[in-house]
Amino acid sequence: MDWRENLNKVSGIPLKMKNNKSAGYLFLAPFAVLFTLFTIIPIISSIGLSLTDFNILQTPDFVGLENYRLLLLEDDVFIIALKNTLVFSVVTGPLGYCLAFLLAWVINKLHFSNVFALAFYAPSITSGIAMSQVWLYFFSSDRYGLINDILLKFKIIDKPVIWTQDPNTILPVIIIVTLWMSMGTGFLVFLAGLRNIPDEYYEAGRIDGIRNAGEELIYITLPSMKGQMLFGAITSIVASFGVYDIAVAIAGMPSPQYAGHTIVAHLYDYAFIRFQMGYASAIAVMLFGLTFFLGQLCMRIFRSNDQ
Repeated sequence: MDWRENLNKVSGIPLKMKNNKSAGYLFLAPFAVLFTLFTIIPIISSIGLSLTDFNILQTPDFVGLENYRLLLLEDDVFIIALKNTLVFSVVTGPLGYCLAFLLAWVINKLHFSNVFALAFYAPSITSGIAMSQVWLYFFSSDRYGLINDILLKFKIIDKPVIWTQDPNTILPVIIIVTLWMSMGTGFLVFLAGLRNIPDEYYEAGRIDGIRNAGEELIYITLPSMKGQMLFGAITSIVASFGVYDIAVAIAGMPSPQYAGHTIVAHLYDYAFIRFQMGYASAIAVMLFGLTFFLGQLCMRIFRSNDQ
């Protein structure tokens, strides 16, 4: 009996169906439908609404590129939000990304690695507002705040620092809290990628002259994890540019002198407080453009040679 007939008999699926591309499209259909409904259509709708003056109650009025002109040339608060978001992303994006990978690499070599992984992953699945309330105890503006208490005891400061109301300290506090919560999906993906690298690669490397863990990391681990590194980079970019709830929970909205104001906070202000959906859509399109450009840059950096 031919092997094709055996396969057909065991699986119960006609051979023609296995060779038919329609079966693949059928499995792809649920994702394609949901992706179209909740991603492609909203993006197209936002681009269209960004060219209008729309307040939800009235019919959208086409204004062309006026929203973008106001956004880039006359909206000083947006420029502040853009600067805050870029500073925040430059610090938390690469630093959180590197921390997630290094911790995953170290934990993977430890006994009881699952316990350590859970300990580092747990803060990321906790509500950002809940974690912010915990950190507000550390950064409380009176002498009972933990950090102020320590600094006063060691006479580093002579009066309590108003961490969450001083424009000079608001953004650093938000960055610290965000880094604490950055061991999320990317961390788990890095850990899974490290565990999927065959031990034979490392054995062959030692035979070929690799002498220590650092060389293993450079010559074996990183080249074997380009897919995971790309995914981690994309999620890190999206998370860093999408900061909102932690910033609002710590500094309020609006924050003093807009020191903790971000692009998403600006979007929320115009969309759900002022109900200027056309202008809010323009902000959303600008944010989408930034993240899309950086995502394409990461894909070029981490793309495998065979892709």
